[in-house]
Amino acid sequence: MDELLKQLPQRANEVHKESKKFFAKLKKKPPKHLDRLMVELHEAEFQKTDCLDCANCCKTTGPLFTDKDVERIAKHFRMKPQQFIKTYLRIDEDNDYVLQSVPCTFLGADNYCSIYDVRPKACREFPHTDRKKFQQIANLTMKNVAICPAAFNIVEEMKRRLNF
Repeated sequence: MDELLKQLPQRANEVHKESKKFFAKLKKKPPKHLDRLMVELHEAEFQKTDCLDCANCCKTTGPLFTDKDVERIAKHFRMKPQQFIKTYLRIDEDNDYVLQSVPCTFLGADNYCSIYDVRPKACREFPHTDRKKFQQIANLTMKNVAICPAAFNIVEEMKRRLNF
């Protein structure tokens, strides 16, 4: 897995132009069955991929925390939301709550999340490859394929299936 993760940014960069063209085409005229295809590809990939072997998303990027996330996680820690924010979060350039640092504070050495049951929505939905209207998150997906081997595989398989 370590070797794969080392190569992933380079592999994503090699197909970046092709993927950008693909997503531009997808945005203009998405196939009627795109949402169904994405769920199928997502489920098939995650039959083979175990996030606990990787956790690269948790090691290299931090999620956005919504107000609901802050309230839920603060309650889990028996903290007031403002204390949770002060302890773990900062406001980024887009005015969103994000972790003060990466790797994620809540990631264990075994790649398990210590707040898994109450984790942020962004973590629950990552890498967002089974999302409805998938074509609308092209920019996010382009970033995720350089971080997540599963997202990379899903996009490459999607290009293949749609004969791109």
